[in-house]
Amino acid sequence: MEKLKLMLVDDEKRYLQTTAKLMEKKGIEVVTAQSGEQALDLLRTREVHVVILDIKMPGMDGFRTLRAIKTLYPPVEVILLTGHATMDSAIDGLQSGAFDYVIKPADIDEIVNKAYEAFQKRRRLEEKIRGLTSGSGRHGLDE
Repeated sequence: MEKLKLMLVDDEKRYLQTTAKLMEKKGIEVVTAQSGEQALDLLRTREVHVVILDIKMPGMDGFRTLRAIKTLYPPVEVILLTGHATMDSAIDGLQSGAFDYVIKPADIDEIVNKAYEAFQKRRRLEEKIRGLTSGSGRHGLDE
């Protein structure tokens, strides 16, 4: 089975380091970024399945970063992470294409479980696309 490749994006360096170590112990390949801009730069050259993205960051905030990721890398699933949760921000994030929303301080197991759920969603979508393009000629439509 393919290993989950995850990107953590947060401007809090200590949070990044601690969370990345805990996730790596659970068998997840982790890359970190301290800004939305850095995350987008890394996505150009790294294969990433799921991004855990802090909403409140200086410069390019999480919502702008989310919209850029979903525009440039649509298969990448994004889970928003924030310590400043409001219902409006949750709705805005989900409407912009986020897979889910986690409130800090989140339990590491909760984050990991959501990351694997997002990874499974992506894998199902990739399998569906492969099925449509595998020369069956039918494309899933009744003839």
